[in-house]
Amino acid sequence: MSDPTPYEKLGIGEDASFEEVQRARDRMLSELEGDEMLQEAIEAAYDAVLMDRLRARQEGKIKVPDRIRFPERVVANVPTVTQTSPTKSASNWLSRLVDNPSRQDVLVSLGVFAGLGVLNFLIRTATPTWLALSLLSSIYFLNRKENRFGRSALLALMGLVLAVLCGVMFEQVRIMASPDLPRSISEIVMFIVMWLVTCFLR
Repeated sequence: MSDPTPYEKLGIGEDASFEEVQRARDRMLSELEGDEMLQEAIEAAYDAVLMDRLRARQEGKIKVPDRIRFPERVVANVPTVTQTSPTKSASNWLSRLVDNPSRQDVLVSLGVFAGLGVLNFLIRTATPTWLALSLLSSIYFLNRKENRFGRSALLALMGLVLAVLCGVMFEQVRIMASPDLPRSISEIVMFIVMWLVTCFLR
């Protein structure tokens, strides 16, 4: 009677997977705990199976999975993470900031700010009041677009600051270039800037 093969010692077939070989070895070692000679025989059988598998693989008898033979293919198939360029991010941010109002929205807001400009021209002593009303009007129109009061108030406040700066700069130019022009023109510039911010931003 011939001696059992390493596969028979482990209680597995020759077509067993590597995981099955490992499980058989661990099971046999656990069952033979305390018997060092038999455990050594199991270890020797396990090593013999591994060597036989390695030899068969080198001879092409065992097909090696593609993910092991060609790891670069696995890497190539990993989806690439698209990185958003700063230019594209800036473009998206700008497109979200700029509004394309309807004709009715343009005319309504234009009527409100034009009316405030006329009132400022007629009652020039109340310019701070008209500017305060223009700020409130700006917040109202901006909030109606996105329904985000905090953002609307911030944009309106920035618009007011920009309007005042433009008005001051225009006043300096008026004084140097044409001092005969009425000062109210500089104030009208402020209302125009406020209207532009209100109408074309969101």
